[in-house]
Amino acid sequence: MSQFVVSARKYRPARFEDVVGQEHITQTLKNALRNGQLAHAFLFCGPRGVGKTTCARILAKVINCTQVSEDFEACNTCPSCKAFNENASFNIIELDAASNNSVENIRSLIDQVRFQPQQGKYKVFIIDEVHMLSAQAFNAFLKTLEEPPPYAIFILATTEKHKIIPTILSRCQIFDFKRIQVPEIAAHLEQICQRESIQADPEALHIIAQKADGALRDALSIFDRMATSAGKRIDYDHVIQNLNVLDYDYFFKITDYLLIEDLSSVLLTFDDILRKGFEPDLFLNGFAEHLRNLLVCKDPETLSLLEVGQSLRERYARQAILTPASLLLTALNLINECDVNYKLARNKRLHTELCLIKLVYILRVVETTPFAPASEEKKKPEPNPALNDPPTPLVAPVPSDENHYPDIPAPQKKEINGSKAEQPASEPPAPSNPTIGSDQQVWGASAHLSATPRLDQIYSHDLDSNTKKTADLLPLSQENLTMLWDTYIENIAQETTRNLLHGLHPLLQGEQVLVQVTSALIENALKEERPLMTALRDRFGKQDLTLNITIKRSEGHSAVKIPKILGNKEKLMNMYERNPAVKILAERFNLRFDGE
Repeated sequence: MSQFVVSARKYRPARFEDVVGQEHITQTLKNALRNGQLAHAFLFCGPRGVGKTTCARILAKVINCTQVSEDFEACNTCPSCKAFNENASFNIIELDAASNNSVENIRSLIDQVRFQPQQGKYKVFIIDEVHMLSAQAFNAFLKTLEEPPPYAIFILATTEKHKIIPTILSRCQIFDFKRIQVPEIAAHLEQICQRESIQADPEALHIIAQKADGALRDALSIFDRMATSAGKRIDYDHVIQNLNVLDYDYFFKITDYLLIEDLSSVLLTFDDILRKGFEPDLFLNGFAEHLRNLLVCKDPETLSLLEVGQSLRERYARQAILTPASLLLTALNLINECDVNYKLARNKRLHTELCLIKLVYILRVVETTPFAPASEEKKKPEPNPALNDPPTPLVAPVPSDENHYPDIPAPQKKEINGSKAEQPASEPPAPSNPTIGSDQQVWGASAHLSATPRLDQIYSHDLDSNTKKTADLLPLSQENLTMLWDTYIENIAQETTRNLLHGLHPLLQGEQVLVQVTSALIENALKEERPLMTALRDRFGKQDLTLNITIKRSEGHSAVKIPKILGNKEKLMNMYERNPAVKILAERFNLRFDGE
């Protein structure tokens, strides 16, 4: 039986040009060799399986090669290269710091530094997982690392750069290796399939590349497992079944059901996913990734962020056209909240199903509402109810007429500069394809809405008297006063104050605003809203405008009497009035009050 060699070893790069996804490293090393600026100590750091030790071996092989090519690659024919390929080179010494991390091991390495190389110009020491060295070993290594002999070169490799002491870092040239991108891993796996005469679906290779999480060595290990179980044909279904990955079809189906508000189909599809052994949190993460891909497809400039095969790209593009951006943003927010609270939920399935129910009815409560510009005075529409409340049959669906939007005020006639003019209500974009810009806001379900702007921010954001134009001022009239007053009250952030002041009717008399309230509590709340009068003065251009508050018993309601706190003498006088016999008794016995 022939000895099997795993792909990670069989197809390990032997040249700089064979290294996948680290061109910024290999090109820098080639330039250093070309210019004769080779450092005496290197530190290769980065995630696992991205080529740190491989690049260290290639560099050690090239600097001792006697017949370096024009592009500074090893020849593989000279005695030094042959000895390296056969693991018989005495000029390249590797040390695993994970198992040799004591001071004695470093001292043994330092003793080997004293001997000059037998073949070639340099003696290369490769120390893997250098962060595992003890503090005493680091200190013993400092002097040799800083001033080594001219023929010694140290290459340190680590996955945890933060664990290395700063005195070591300052003595090395640091090269940061990055995670390998999914398309690069998929292309490398496709080349291996051609060499091994294996037929593989492009989507299957993309799934393997995504599962590797940027580590090519992990991708090759998964590939060997799939090739062993599937033989000469690796298809998509086989890969997702063995890697416990949810099929893309589930996410496309659920998204289609959300667009038509088919709750029963969504719940049945989710039940099918659970019956196949997938956990709800795995489904949530996969569905969030699916919605993120749809959002990426909305803009052609971000299509490069979509890490899927070509056939899936076309499918994503078709569904992205039908899915509103407002639905995607609100759905992502809901799924994120569900994922955050997932560990706290006792019934995981019910917790996830509640999230899906909210997602089904997003289109009923999500709309885009443009902010009113400063030159227009229009009441801000009330925000839609929170999606956290479960949907009920009382919620009316969105009308089919694209020109009809609920909660948008009808056109109102306002008096501007002494003439009657009709102010058209601003029309938001159609909900089938909303856009999100700087002057728009998505009102939605459990999304955290920004604070409602106050009247002085909406109408008086430009308060500089030197730059304010007279044409922007409103004439002082009862109609304009009522309109601005109601707008301010509706935009008060504190709910308690807003409820107290709701329903007040200001009256204009000259340059006085008369307001009648029914209790002292409302009077105090109105006096504390100082920005109200400031905004009215700035909007009307009347700095002498004053507020006059009177307390009056409202019709149909008795005014609340606030009891007066009485002293001891007042209490005694009340007793005299209620019962004259008490006063007679006090006079007969010559009783006097202490305060007199």
